[in-house]
Amino acid sequence: MYIHQLKGWPSFTWDTEAILIRLGEVRHRQGHILGLMSSAGFKLKENALLDTLTLDVTKSSEIEGEKLDSDQVRSSIARRLGIEIAGAVSADRNVEGVVEMMLDATQKYTDVLTADRLFDWHAALFPTGRSGMHKITVAAWRTPEAGPMQVVSGAMGKEKIHFEASEAERLSGEMEIFLNWLNAESNTDAVLEAAIAHLWFVTIHPFDDGNGRIARAITDMLLARADGTSQRFYSMSAQIMKEKAAYYHILESTQKGSLDITPWLKWFLDCLYYAMDHTEETLSAVAKRTRFWDKHRETILNSRQQQMVTALLDEFYGKLTSTKWAKMTKSSPDTALRDIQDLIEKGILEKETGGGRNTAYSIIA
Repeated sequence: MYIHQLKGWPSFTWDTEAILIRLGEVRHRQGHILGLMSSAGFKLKENALLDTLTLDVTKSSEIEGEKLDSDQVRSSIARRLGIEIAGAVSADRNVEGVVEMMLDATQKYTDVLTADRLFDWHAALFPTGRSGMHKITVAAWRTPEAGPMQVVSGAMGKEKIHFEASEAERLSGEMEIFLNWLNAESNTDAVLEAAIAHLWFVTIHPFDDGNGRIARAITDMLLARADGTSQRFYSMSAQIMKEKAAYYHILESTQKGSLDITPWLKWFLDCLYYAMDHTEETLSAVAKRTRFWDKHRETILNSRQQQMVTALLDEFYGKLTSTKWAKMTKSSPDTALRDIQDLIEKGILEKETGGGRNTAYSIIA
C-alpha cells in the first residue's frame, strides 16, 4: 500500500521535536549565508548566483540521467538575467527550456503556483512533445490511456516496481488540493513546506515525464520564499545528486510507509544543510578578495587591469589568456600582452605551466 492510498491522505504528520534542532541549524546557516552575501560586492553575488543556478539546472537534469552542457546552461542563464560573461555560447532548445523553468521558479518565487504555470514549465521541458523517442502528453496531466504511472528499475522482463502513482482520474482533484495548500497562508516553517511539497508532488506524479525536475523547481521556489530572496546561493539539486542513492531510497521508503513523514523531513534537512557547503566555499572568495586588495592598495592599475583583476577575484570562469583579455577589455592583442606582462612584474599574475599561443595566466591571491 502506498501513502496516497491511505485513509487520511494527504494529511501528513511529523515529530516536531525530532527535527527541531536540525531545522534551527539550517535556519541559522541560511541567515549566516545571506548576511555575508549582503556585504559582498555586486559582482561576487552575481557570480555566486550564476554558479548556483547553473549547478541547479545541470544537476537536476543529471539526477534523471540527462547530461546538459554546463557552458550552454551558464550562457543561457546569464543572457536571461542580463549578466555579461566571457565566452558565451548559444544554447540548445532543451537547455533553454530547463533554464526558463528554473528562472521562472526562483526569480518569480512570490507568484502563485497554478496548474497553468506548471503546464508552462512542462511545455518548456518537452518542446518537441516527446521524451526521447516516445510521444507524451505535454502541458496537461497524464491521461488514463498512458496506463499506470510506475517508477521501475531493472532489465526488461525483470523489472522491479518501486512506486505506483494514483490513477489519472484522480489527478485534477489531487492537484487542486496540493496547489491550494501550497498557495495558502500557513504556520508551518517555509523550509518544511519545501520538503513536504517535494514529497507530495512526486507522490502525485501528475505528468507523463519530468516530475522529478518540476518537483525540484517547486522546492527551489519555496526555498527562495524561505530565504525571502531570489538570490540563490546554494543548490539543493547538486546535493541530491551527491546523495542520489539515498534520495531514491528515502523517497521509496516514505511512499511505502505511513503519513508520518518524520524520516523524510530529517533527510531533507540534512541534505539542505550540506548543500550550503558549496556556498561556504564561495564565501571564502570574499575573504580572498579583501586580503588581495589590502596587499595591493598602493599598486597602480589601469582601468583594463582593474576590470580583469576584479573578474579574476570574482570566480573567473575558465582560463585567462591574452586573447580572452583582449576580448573582455575590447583592446588589441598587443595591449593585452603589455597589460598582462605589467601585472606579472607587479606580482599579481603568473604564467601557468605550458606556453605557446595558448599561454594561460592565474592570479596570485
